[in-house]
Amino acid sequence: MANQNLSKAKNAKNDEFYTQYQDIQKEITAYLDFNPNAFCGKTILMPCDDPEWSNFTKFFAQNFVRFGLKKLISTSYAPDSKSVKTDYQPTLFESNAPQFDKTKTVINGKIFTLTHDKTGDGIIDVDDLEWKYLKGDGDFSSPEIIKLRDEADIIITNPPFSLFRNFLAWIVEADKQFILISNMNAVTYKEVFSIIKNDKMWMGVKSTSQAMYFKTSNKEYANRVSNERPEGSWWRKIDGEVCIGINNSCWLTNLDHGRRHQPLKLMTMDDNLKFSNHKSLKENGYQYYENYNAIEVSFTDSIPSDYEGEMGVPISFLDKYCPEQFEIIGSNLTHGIPMSKIAKKGTFAQGGPSFYTSNGDDTFKRIYTRILIKHKKVKI
Repeated sequence: MANQNLSKAKNAKNDEFYTQYQDIQKEITAYLDFNPNAFCGKTILMPCDDPEWSNFTKFFAQNFVRFGLKKLISTSYAPDSKSVKTDYQPTLFESNAPQFDKTKTVINGKIFTLTHDKTGDGIIDVDDLEWKYLKGDGDFSSPEIIKLRDEADIIITNPPFSLFRNFLAWIVEADKQFILISNMNAVTYKEVFSIIKNDKMWMGVKSTSQAMYFKTSNKEYANRVSNERPEGSWWRKIDGEVCIGINNSCWLTNLDHGRRHQPLKLMTMDDNLKFSNHKSLKENGYQYYENYNAIEVSFTDSIPSDYEGEMGVPISFLDKYCPEQFEIIGSNLTHGIPMSKIAKKGTFAQGGPSFYTSNGDDTFKRIYTRILIKHKKVKI
């Protein structure tokens, strides 16, 4: 249900899902554990954040000195330019400021910057943020924001998921470091997967098996969700606000961290067949694809330690991927998988190039998106 609601929101381009402070803290702390100087002397840009509400802005402003930041830049998108319209009311923080403009507040984005102790209290923190209106609406693809992108060292944000491909290309074009929140299904996009395959991007620290809860600015949507379903695993109230739980949310980054260098502990093929907790594996064994020379491994914990050939694994494998242990060969979306044989015999040939296993009766089972991997060094 959570993913169905996410799809509805995506179709409506309701992209405003606000990240919880504690989720940001947990993720960012792990990069510092691996490299205490990960952000030292860096200019950080958050180009998809309403600075007055963004926990990204608050978190990095509060830790400006601790992280040794050089500069923090946060920009917002103008209310009148958003696909989902709301009855926008400026905050007292904005309306009481001398630069407040009742026209610009709805048609211009805002930029917040932090570089020094403005208040003179001896601390650089959120109280020292300075702001002004942007010349344009704050669109990340505008020349105004591109200039900020080029100034930055690291881009950190929760971008609009309906524009994720364009946003990632915008970052890669400038060869910047980044930490982004995404939907796990984004890794199935060809242009996104190719970056992962080339080891230019990987999963962040948080496990995708743990749901993330996001606040939404769309009150009508939030109220409908809470009225239709009782509070449970995919939505809950946090600090009095309805938060939507998205199970397949993930972090994508090109900053190194310790978890991605931890190899999986695996059993041999024979031991998996004997001791696996997965009934389908114990009953059917490892099946070869009918249209590609690789075995189907439906569960990451069932990857055999002693198999030297190619294996098709679910996209959730990326959560456990160790580049010293495995090589990513490709996927059914990038490999030009032949379909003619399957199309003639089976009834599941729609949906693009796919891997198929035999049902044993001259028909075939279409397998959901798979990543092709191979051991870099076989461990028996």
